[in-house]
Amino acid sequence: MAVAVQPLRPENLTTNPYEVIPASIYDIVEESPLIRTLRLRPAKPIRFHTGQFIELTIPGIGEGPFTPSSSHFISDVMDVTIMKTGFVTEYVHRARIDDIVGLRGPFGSRYPIEKFAGKDLVILGGGCGLAPLRSLFTTLLHEVDKYKSITFFAGAKSPRDCIYKDEVTEWRKFANVRFLRAVDVVPPGEEWHEDVGVVTVLLKKLDIDPADNPAVVCGPPIMMKYGTLDLLKYGYKEENIYLSMEKKMYCGFGQCRHCVMGQYYACKDGPVFNYAQIKDEEDIWE
Repeated sequence: MAVAVQPLRPENLTTNPYEVIPASIYDIVEESPLIRTLRLRPAKPIRFHTGQFIELTIPGIGEGPFTPSSSHFISDVMDVTIMKTGFVTEYVHRARIDDIVGLRGPFGSRYPIEKFAGKDLVILGGGCGLAPLRSLFTTLLHEVDKYKSITFFAGAKSPRDCIYKDEVTEWRKFANVRFLRAVDVVPPGEEWHEDVGVVTVLLKKLDIDPADNPAVVCGPPIMMKYGTLDLLKYGYKEENIYLSMEKKMYCGFGQCRHCVMGQYYACKDGPVFNYAQIKDEEDIWE
């Protein structure tokens, strides 16, 4: 299906944080046993910057914060990839095509992609942390020649837990893109011909100079912690490591205080931070 590619301008961004925009589910992709992507068509275009998040409402049930997993150049439809982890997400996984949900936002900070131009970018992620990274990656692919190279390291627990399987072949066709995957284990009966081990083992395949080049990390807290520490060992600068800290967010604009991180709110000041900003705050990985 053809989708609109529209320029991002400040005047086009949603400004009312309480406005709920109805959106119909036009497709559902069962990515893994616990993760699915809802493909949504909102009643009016929703323009966001990659890295920002929206609040998704299941009518009569509740809402939760999720990062779009589609390119920010596309505004008339939106992909949202969601793991089944609790009450609201249980109902998300019961949703069917043509159901109506609500969208509120966008909220929060973004990936500073203008700083990535002309650079060798590394993206490191795992699990449902690949959702905001898919948004970033597909946004970058719209203007892929702006970047010297893009290396995407993706991890999952097992082959059947890998998400976005149907897109990997197309992603690997870009001349300046490397897309490598690793799984923690390969259970009997599952086929796998790529790397085995936690996703950070792929960092051994880095073949670029870390000096002044950016890296983006998103995934489970323990993976983000050791991924960040490994990138520092490889020589990446603290201010060039970007983290998406989507922990305990709820209301979206700093009223409920669920997402306080020392002096920061993950929802208002983040979710995108560079490591230098938050490294001295307590319990950032919890």
